[in-house]
Amino acid sequence: MNAKAKSWAREWLDAIIFAGIAALIIRTLFFEAFRIPTPSMEKSLLVGDFLLVNKMDYGARTPMTIGIPFTNVYIPGVNLPWIRLPGFENVHRYDVVVFNYPIDKGPITTKTNYIKRCIGLPGDTLSIKNKMVYIDHHKTKVFPTMEETYIVKVREQLRLSPARVQEAGGKIMQMTSDGNYIVNMTKAVKSKLETWPEIKSIEPNIYPKSYDEFSNSRFTFSHGIDGNRDQFPPVVIPFKGEKVKLTDQDWHLYDNIVTRYEHNKVTKDGNTFIINGKKTNTYTIKQNYYFMMGDNRDNSEDSRYWGFVPQDHILGKAFIVYFSWDKNKVMPRFGRILHLIH
Repeated sequence: MNAKAKSWAREWLDAIIFAGIAALIIRTLFFEAFRIPTPSMEKSLLVGDFLLVNKMDYGARTPMTIGIPFTNVYIPGVNLPWIRLPGFENVHRYDVVVFNYPIDKGPITTKTNYIKRCIGLPGDTLSIKNKMVYIDHHKTKVFPTMEETYIVKVREQLRLSPARVQEAGGKIMQMTSDGNYIVNMTKAVKSKLETWPEIKSIEPNIYPKSYDEFSNSRFTFSHGIDGNRDQFPPVVIPFKGEKVKLTDQDWHLYDNIVTRYEHNKVTKDGNTFIINGKKTNTYTIKQNYYFMMGDNRDNSEDSRYWGFVPQDHILGKAFIVYFSWDKNKVMPRFGRILHLIH
């Protein structure tokens, strides 16, 4: 290889290395791309949306592990001391937040990225009654893009067309044994369907208080809760410095916090907890926690099921859809390109 060819190859190699380092810095400290894989945030975010996450708003996290950049390959057992850089703001209620799925195993930054809307802030008392979420006994905001399921009754000898419902913006989830339909849709779509002559009535599909959805839950958190997705008893969102009382009845609320997220060794001696070798029935929370929910309320596995999101799992704030792909139509959704996320 002559000197000119070597110089050309060296320039290209230097350019590639520089571009890689620049991309890694931008991805770590400023912005990261994210794709919506599930419908849990519809219609606010659609499957196939590609969005950017702003890490500067809440403060970027410095690296926690050593591994191969842009992959989840890391050196097991090597955890770096890390900090969260100063951000412009704290997490606000109703922010659309990207975070690491708390109950995944492994280092925080290798956990699956999830995206939900923040509903409960540290210190809030959250409850759900007949699908409506309350914070400190006040109703929370209902976004026009939020979906939930309704029971749709049709007139005798008539049927509901799945294709027509889909064209209107809804989706038939199932047909009940008595001939009714369970339809997932926004309130705007509900209003549209109410004008159809074949439809007799549309009512919210609400689980009654007597319906025990959580008794067989695979999640420690919800397994101990007497309720369901639509009827959720009051819980206080844990906050840094809060001193909580540990009991067998409430341990499901704090189990993951004490053991998984704040890395304590816990055993029991009768009704007394032993934390790191010391007997105690109280614990002081070490960081703030958040309650996240999907906008597709009846089709979202969120904090109602697996619990609180720790502060150190917060990745950033979703702020813009830069591209969107509709796999059913096999074409881009041009109207969603550069769509700001609210």
